Amino acid sequence: FLSQTVTGNFANMIHGLNANQLTDEVIQRSKRMILDTLGVGLLGTSTEVCHKVTEYSKIYSSDLSSTIWGHLDFRLPPLYAAFVNGVAVHSMDFDDTWHPATHPSGAVLPAVIALSEAFPQKKKICGLDLLLAFNVGIEVQGRLLHFSREARNIPKRY
Repeated sequence: FLSQTVTGNFANMIHGLNANQLTDEVIQRSKRMILDTLGVGLLGTSTEVCHKVTEYSKIYSSDLSSTIWGHLDFRLPPLYAAFVNGVAVHSMDFDDTWHPATHPSGAVLPAVIALSEAFPQKKKICGLDLLLAFNVGIEVQGRLLHFSREARNIPKRY
């Protein structure tokens, strides 16, 4: 059965989740994580590596577009906006982390924001839905780490 696989486990966990299930504590922590990630990402837009991926990504265009942080006049397709913004966050290496070593918000937030911006105006998501999507992304990342044998060895390898 699908429910006995890792993919099935993720699907069962995600299916039916709604913003009403977010506790006040989770909402407050999520807001802090998002604010921290945005701050680190904005600082990261000034790094050389971020400039390089921004220049590289300019060759892509699409009818759907999302903001490149720190560049309100420059937009990219959601996939590339998430990529550039994720590089900006990680380029500073000050983004949040947990054990075993990973940077959860830097991988999740740029994708969630880029996708939310790409929705048509009449289908825009609310802030609570964005918080739910962010938390689902963090949860999936945590579960992937939990299932990964490689992740358990990271502290010993470094």
